[in-house]
Amino acid sequence: MQQSVTPIDYLKEISSWVSSVQDIDQLLELIMDTASRMMFAKASSLMLVDPEAKKLFFKVATGTKKEEIKKYEINIGQGIAGYVAKTGEPLLIEDVNKDPRWHKEISDSLKIETHSMACAPMKVEDTVIGVVQTIDKKDGSPFSEDDLKILIVFAEVAANAIRDARKIAEVNRENRDLKEELGGKYQIVGNSKSIQYVLSDAKKVANSSSSTLILGESGTGKELLARMIHRLSVRKDKPLIVLNCGALTESLLEDELFGHERGAYTGAVGKKVGKFELADGGTLFLDEIGEMSLGMQSKLLRVLQEGSYYRVGGNTMVHVDVRILAATNQDILKQIEDGKFREDLYYRLNVVQIHMPALRERKEDIPFLAEYFLDMFKKERGELDLKLSKAAMDKIIRYDWPGNIRELRNAIERAVVMGDGKEILPEDLPMADSKLSYPGLEVGITLNEALNKFKKEFIILNLKETNGNRSKASKIMGIQRTYLSRLISKFELRDADDDSIDDMDDIDDINTDE
Repeated sequence: MQQSVTPIDYLKEISSWVSSVQDIDQLLELIMDTASRMMFAKASSLMLVDPEAKKLFFKVATGTKKEEIKKYEINIGQGIAGYVAKTGEPLLIEDVNKDPRWHKEISDSLKIETHSMACAPMKVEDTVIGVVQTIDKKDGSPFSEDDLKILIVFAEVAANAIRDARKIAEVNRENRDLKEELGGKYQIVGNSKSIQYVLSDAKKVANSSSSTLILGESGTGKELLARMIHRLSVRKDKPLIVLNCGALTESLLEDELFGHERGAYTGAVGKKVGKFELADGGTLFLDEIGEMSLGMQSKLLRVLQEGSYYRVGGNTMVHVDVRILAATNQDILKQIEDGKFREDLYYRLNVVQIHMPALRERKEDIPFLAEYFLDMFKKERGELDLKLSKAAMDKIIRYDWPGNIRELRNAIERAVVMGDGKEILPEDLPMADSKLSYPGLEVGITLNEALNKFKKEFIILNLKETNGNRSKASKIMGIQRTYLSRLISKFELRDADDDSIDDMDDIDDINTDE
C-alpha cells in the first residue's frame, strides 16, 4: 500500500530547496508548483509588489495559462489579490463571482473560468512584498480554511526565500563594488621604467607560492605591491591579512600572529584566532618585519618551516597554509651583520626580493600620481572642476619627497581641503622650502650613523611642524604613533610616555650627534 504524502513532507521538501537551489526564479516555481499539488489547485500564481508603480506583476504562475498571465499587471487595491496586497490580510473566497472585489478582466481575457480562490500576502518585516493565490480545486469544491492555512505557510516560505535572495544579491553587489573600489584605491600608478620593472616582477611572483621580501623606504607603496601580488595570485579569493610588526611589542605581536586560548593570561576571557589562522589558504603580509624581535623571529621561522603552531596558552596544534609576503624599510643585511635579524629567517623570507623605488628615483611618475590623487579627492568632495596650477605642479615636481608617495598623497589631500575649490596654488601645498633638500649630509660617518642622524632630525622637524603632537607627526611621517614613540625613546628626545613635546626650545637644544 502506497503511503500518502503529508503536508509536513511537502514542507520538508521545500526546506531542502531553499538551502540548495541558487536560482530564485526556479525556487519560486518549485514552491508554487508544490503549493498547487498540495492544495489540488488547477492553477496558482505568485505576484510581487512594484512599490514605485504601485502595482502587482506576475512573477511565477502554474496552470494552462501560466505564460499568458505574466503579461498582466494589477493595481494595488484592485481585485482580490490587490486587496490582499493593500491590507496585508489573507482572503478565502468560495465564489469570486459573488464578491464585489473580484476583478474579472484577466480571467475573461484569458477565457479562464474561475470560482474559488485562496490568497495570502508575502511579508518581510511587516511589509507586503507580494501575494500568492490559488484558483479552483480540481474536484470542483471550494477552498477551505485548512487550505488557506497551508497557503499562508507557503507565502511565508516564498517571502523568506525572496528576502534571502535579495540579501545575497546585495552582498554580491557590495562585494563587486568593494573590489572595484579597492582595485582603484590600491592601484599602483606610474609609467617609469623602474616601476614597470617592479610590476613585471610582481606579476611573475604572483603566479608562484614563494615567500617574497619587499624592500623600500617608508611610503613607497610596499603594501600596495603586496596587495597587487595577492590580487593576481591563485589565492585571490582567500583572505589577505595585513599586520604591522613595528607597531607591537613582542608579546602583543605573538598574540596577534598566533592568537590565544581562553585563560592564557589575565584578560584572556575567550579564545582569539590569530592572523595566521585568519589568513589560512590566503596571504599574510608582515610589514616592518625588520622591527621584529629575535625571539619572535625564531617563533615565526618555526611556523614557516612546519606550517603549524600552538596558540598562546594552548596545547592543540593549529595547521595553516599561508603565503608570506614581508616588507621592511631597514637595511636588512646590515641588521643580519649586527645580529639583529636571523639569517635563516632572511633566506626563508627572501626567496624572491623586490625593491620599491623611492619617489625621487621615479620623478617622471610624480605628475601622474599628483593628478591621480587630485582626481580621487575631487570625487570625494564633489569638487570636479578643481585643477592643479602650473606653478603648483612645478613645486610638486621639484620637491624631493622624503616621505615618498604617502607624503605626496597627504599633500594633495591638504591642498584640496585648504584651497579655494577652483585651482590649487603653490601656497596650498604644505611642503616648506627647507624640505627641498637634506642639509645634514657629511663624510666620515657610517651609513647607519647617517641614517640615524637623519631620523633624529626628521622626527624633530615633524614634531616642530605639529607643535609636538605625536599623533599628527606620525601621520605625516607615515608611521605608527607607537613606533614614533619608540624612536623618540631610542634617540632620547623625550620620555616616550608623554603625549606631546610641549617645550620646543628643548628640542632645539637636543644634540642630534650619535
